Amino acid sequence: MVNHDEEKLDHIFHALADPTRRAMVRMIATQEHTVSELAEPFDMSLAAVSKHIKVLEQAGLLQKTIKGRTHSCRLDAQTLLLATQWLNVYERYWSARFDLLERELKLDEEKKH
Repeated sequence: MVNHDEEKLDHIFHALADPTRRAMVRMIATQEHTVSELAEPFDMSLAAVSKHIKVLEQAGLLQKTIKGRTHSCRLDAQTLLLATQWLNVYERYWSARFDLLERELKLDEEKKH
């Protein structure tokens, strides 16, 4: 049986693995942008930009609306929630490890004095 959350996470992390797509996500996180506006900072063809947008859209990170000839893109933050929840498991792991390290360092300091 296929775990759909795992499959969705694969698409999300694949989409975010590319620096161009991460930059696009940062852009649309603050406000909606047209495809042309998203393409502006990058030295690539509009076709290449469209491929990046399609990957983000398929991962559920971006929603595109079309009004006439204008294609606008906005972030679907709900999708990021799934990735954040997955990462939070590891954040708790590292936080616990850092807490242990901090206690050990304090004990070491107290032994020196």
